[in-house]
Amino acid sequence: MTGFDRARIEAAVAEILAAIGEDPSRPGLATTPSRVADAYAEFFAGVGVDASAELGEPVPLESEHADTVVLRDIAFRSVCEHHLLPFLGVAHVAYLPGESVVGLGRIPRVIDTLAARPQIQERLTEQIADAIERGAGARGVLVVLDASHACVTTRGPRQTTATTVTFATRGAYTDPVVRAELMALIGSGAQ
Repeated sequence: MTGFDRARIEAAVAEILAAIGEDPSRPGLATTPSRVADAYAEFFAGVGVDASAELGEPVPLESEHADTVVLRDIAFRSVCEHHLLPFLGVAHVAYLPGESVVGLGRIPRVIDTLAARPQIQERLTEQIADAIERGAGARGVLVVLDASHACVTTRGPRQTTATTVTFATRGAYTDPVVRAELMALIGSGAQ
C-alpha cells in the first residue's frame, strides 16, 4: 500500500488513548497502537488501487445473446469516512455482458478493493457500478448494497436492527421495468 505510514498511525493511536485519559503504556493497551495499525493496513488496502483491474482479462463470448448475470449476497465491510467506524453488509450485482464476461470470483474482488478505503455507502455503490461497467464492458449494471452502520447501531440513535440500502444502475438497467425485475430477482434469494 503506497502512502501507508505505520509509525504515524501507531503514534496517533497512542495519542488518542492518552487524550481519553488512558495510559497507552499499561499492559492491556501497550500493543494496541500496533494492532490498530495492522487493522488499518487491511481496512484501507484499497486506497489508490484501480478496482477495474481486479476484474482481470474478460473472456470473449461465443454467442451474441448473453443475458443477465447475477451474484447475490456478497459479504463486504468498509469503514465510514465520517466516524471511522465500520459498516458491514451484502452486495448484489447484476450485469449484462457486452462482448465478454468476467470471472465470477472477480466481482467480489472489485467490491473488496473499493470497500477497503474510507467510504460512504452511496459513493461505494456508484464506484462498484462504474468499475464493472468499465472493466467488463457491460451493457448494463445494477448494484444493490444493504449494510449496517456502526455509527447508527452503536452510537447516537443506537438503532441496532437498522440497515441502509443503496443502488446504482447503468446502461440497459436504468429502465425502470428492467430494474424492477432485477430487484425482484435479487429479493427472491433472500433467506
